[in-house]
Amino acid sequence: MIHINERTNEFHLQNEKISYVFRVMEQLEVLEQLYFGSRIPVYETHDFLIEREIRPSNNQLAEDHTTSLEHIKQELGIYGTTDFRYPMLRIRYENGDRISQFTYAGYRIVKGKKSSVGLPGTFGEEGETLIITLQDAYSLLQVELFYTIFPDSAVVTRQMKVLNPSSITYELLDCLSFNLDLPNQNYDWLHLDGAWARETQLSRTPLNYGVQEVSSTRGASSHVHNPFLALCTKETTEHQGEAYGFSLIYSGNFLARIQVDTYDMLRVQMGINPFEFCWQLTGQSEFLTPEAVLVYSDTGLNGMSQTFHEFFTEHLINPHWAHKRRPVLINNWEATYFDFSSEKLLQIAEKAAEIGVELFVLDDGWFGQRNSDKGSLGDWSVQKEKLPEGIAGLAQKINGLGLEFGLWFEPEMISRDTPLYQAHPEWVIGNPEKNISHGRNQYVLDFSNPQVVEEIFRQMDEILSCGRISYLKWDMNRYISEPFSNYLGEQAQGGLFHRYILGVYALYEKLLAKYPALLIESCAGGGGRFDPGLLYYAPQTWSSDDTDGVERLKIQYGASMLYPLSSIGGHLSAVPNHQVGRSPGLDFRSDVALFSTYGLELDVTQLTPEELGKVKDAIQTFKLRQDLIHEGKFYRLISPFEEINCSWMVVSKDQKQALVADYQVLGKPNPAYRRLKLVGLNPQAFYQINGSETLRSGKDLERIGLIFGGNYIKRAQDYWSRELPGDYHSQLYYLEQQE
Repeated sequence: MIHINERTNEFHLQNEKISYVFRVMEQLEVLEQLYFGSRIPVYETHDFLIEREIRPSNNQLAEDHTTSLEHIKQELGIYGTTDFRYPMLRIRYENGDRISQFTYAGYRIVKGKKSSVGLPGTFGEEGETLIITLQDAYSLLQVELFYTIFPDSAVVTRQMKVLNPSSITYELLDCLSFNLDLPNQNYDWLHLDGAWARETQLSRTPLNYGVQEVSSTRGASSHVHNPFLALCTKETTEHQGEAYGFSLIYSGNFLARIQVDTYDMLRVQMGINPFEFCWQLTGQSEFLTPEAVLVYSDTGLNGMSQTFHEFFTEHLINPHWAHKRRPVLINNWEATYFDFSSEKLLQIAEKAAEIGVELFVLDDGWFGQRNSDKGSLGDWSVQKEKLPEGIAGLAQKINGLGLEFGLWFEPEMISRDTPLYQAHPEWVIGNPEKNISHGRNQYVLDFSNPQVVEEIFRQMDEILSCGRISYLKWDMNRYISEPFSNYLGEQAQGGLFHRYILGVYALYEKLLAKYPALLIESCAGGGGRFDPGLLYYAPQTWSSDDTDGVERLKIQYGASMLYPLSSIGGHLSAVPNHQVGRSPGLDFRSDVALFSTYGLELDVTQLTPEELGKVKDAIQTFKLRQDLIHEGKFYRLISPFEEINCSWMVVSKDQKQALVADYQVLGKPNPAYRRLKLVGLNPQAFYQINGSETLRSGKDLERIGLIFGGNYIKRAQDYWSRELPGDYHSQLYYLEQQE
């Protein structure tokens, strides 16, 4: 998959779907980007892709007026090289200058792909990695650029390592994961914005000249922006047109930036946010950036998303869980909040077991003296007043009902009223001589300190070692606002944010090393840290604290831009909804949650027999269709950001089954007929829909679609007496191929 022309120093990464081409520039010896997109042939030389013109700008070489790096597409944008665009790499030297010049020194190819120690990343025996080595002209510093390609995906992953073989200390100021310069084709850019309770809201706007970016400065990838962006042409829709998708396998402060110059060249960059970042690259050390995923699609945004879904499933999510069925769970949070007892929990669990739930999750409030959000974080000892039999005893009783048992933790936080805080106030992030703000009455533990990570692991291990906990919900409910570590020295403070998230990864790795079968669902006040970095450790994420069915249409639609349905945590909750006060019907709420990991977030003991019957049927439907939903190809049909309707569907990979969901948020008076055109079916095959005797061909379902509002009514009185779907109406259509 990696083709190298030694004579021309050209590199062409290629599989059946894509090509990625770059070269070593003559004389300057820097890496010039030539092409990334749909597969093209491997030519004897790709020099026809070189774009070179005299520009009124500074030039590297005295006699060559076409050597302005400002106007040359590059693989590694460097500061101080006549390139005035924001760089990928910027280094402060001993004397304070920031001028570098990295030139080509060689390459090597590694078969297979393993994730790096201490950082989440992709893996796969069939992958091939090209490593380009560059040498600094002014020091002993070296850079290694990593390019990985897999045979089955329209994906190239990028990563950078900076090596310091000297005894001198340098400072890394900008150290991003990739730099990609592309010709602008009047692109739009897409990103996922939001806030608590309204995460992953889809935004699509035209590119303008200058800089456009999304980022985080909060210590986590955040509710506000997801570490993702996409480029697409004006003509690109969900089902046709070109799209480039970019995502970062990282959970901390990130930057995703696009720069468009006045010659219609655009630069895409992703990596650790340079804001408040300064890494001390000491002698004989190296620094590895997070891995970035670059996707190309010529089948629209759905094609881009399906590439992300399959790639994350096969090459990022733990293989133990990638294709394993996830248990239907019930979480007690919205049912009881902090007010519960063993008896109340067992009543909920018993009723849940009767309707087909497989896992009971005990949420916040089981430890220390935790009866509100005002204390006890960091004291992970069982509150015997609520649970006199302890966690082991409760888990045993839950197991006796035929349910697995799960538990909530918020391991990165601490409260002032805990023994741990009294013993180690210096373990809190913040300068003790300055104000340290609280968030939700809690403070952030300094996970850059290995002692802190070890102590929290010890406490969690003491609980988990009872051997009856199969699921862990890992929550994180506040950001870092006063970044200062009492553990790190003065010169190392600029590395705190990154070292913190490395500590989070270290705790995940310690837990999974001892409990490899533990299912972890990540959470950060909902989707505050829904990113590919945590997906490596936790195969599913609680995508939002907002469980309202209407809002979840947008949240799940946006998240599906890059995250597979099996990673999106979604629950059926009570009404009126606790976040927005809305009361959609049970069928609507369940049909939305169906396209996720599926669970319950309510007190089942308060449901009527009729409601219990509906929930039981919904659980059985999910169990029956879970393989189709989690393993099939997901297609977005109608966007809830543009219509009062929303539709999507999943098609099995062999195209023999499909499940279509159509949601009507608000009813319309005297509505027009509506046709929902389906996609992804076999056009030559015939399908039975919801058991009907009438068969429809895949071709006509794609060209004509399902027709709504076309019921044939002869008599006027039947028209006036008919039942209207009204607000919050949903309908599922199961398609099965027939001979």
